[in-house]
Amino acid sequence: MSFISRREFVAGAAACAAMLAAEKSWASALGLPVGLQLYSVREFLPKDYQGTLNQLGAMGYRECEAAGFFGHTPADVKQAMARAGLHCVSAHYPMQQLQALDDILHFGSELGLEYIVCASPQLREPAKAKGLGWVGALEAMSADDWKWNADQLNAVGKRVRAAGMKFGYHNHYVEFHEQDSFLPYDLLLQNTDPKLVDMEMDCGWVVIGGHKPEDYLTRYPDRYVMLHVKEFKLEGWKPGMEPVSAEMGRGSIDYKSIFAAAKKARIEHIFVEQEAFPDMPAMQALKVDADWMRSV
Repeated sequence: MSFISRREFVAGAAACAAMLAAEKSWASALGLPVGLQLYSVREFLPKDYQGTLNQLGAMGYRECEAAGFFGHTPADVKQAMARAGLHCVSAHYPMQQLQALDDILHFGSELGLEYIVCASPQLREPAKAKGLGWVGALEAMSADDWKWNADQLNAVGKRVRAAGMKFGYHNHYVEFHEQDSFLPYDLLLQNTDPKLVDMEMDCGWVVIGGHKPEDYLTRYPDRYVMLHVKEFKLEGWKPGMEPVSAEMGRGSIDYKSIFAAAKKARIEHIFVEQEAFPDMPAMQALKVDADWMRSV
């Protein structure tokens, strides 16, 4: 049996402490790694996939969520992420794409995804959406349409679980618009199986929808596993107007209150998402976002 000296023990302990401190420096709100929804860099990834990911890793992002893979194979994506110091946790797909699930499950399994996420619902009869636009189609959805979507989410969630991954639903703001005495988001919560469908709350869109993220996080703490955080400048804004995007900490949303509520939920991952960049170049803005996330 070999023994280490006190000096070696102290040196080893100091090295471990330094590593833990360095890792903590990349942590964000709730003590989780700083994540980014890659929709934020949708214009850059098709032009320079590896270079864009490298820049994000250098900013301090450690996790990401995909919104398309731009023709890359799972092996390509895995290698590119590793080179950038990133881990791809989940991927977004609209309901229409989830109707053809086999390829998505194969891709996700090969890549090592933890979550497949439904990014948006659809009308039960898609032909009715013709000429309405994306928002118009969602506003036209009846209670039966939303319940049908809940049934689809349950069915997809069962298959995703069987494939060794977890399944979630990501909201926008239309789910929080009262329609004929029902709230679409509440119908989804009531009609999806918590064992099959987790929730990814997009805090910014909940606010734009006229509700408080902290209310839902408090009422349904076990349903929420991931957060999207984004900022909007809401001074002078009214429902129906396009909200103005801002960098984290430079908008109007009360994230102090949201994070306090989120601590009581079972949040596993947190992703910045910036919809637009009106105040500065995108990469500069995303650096501001990453720095702010580490500061809280």
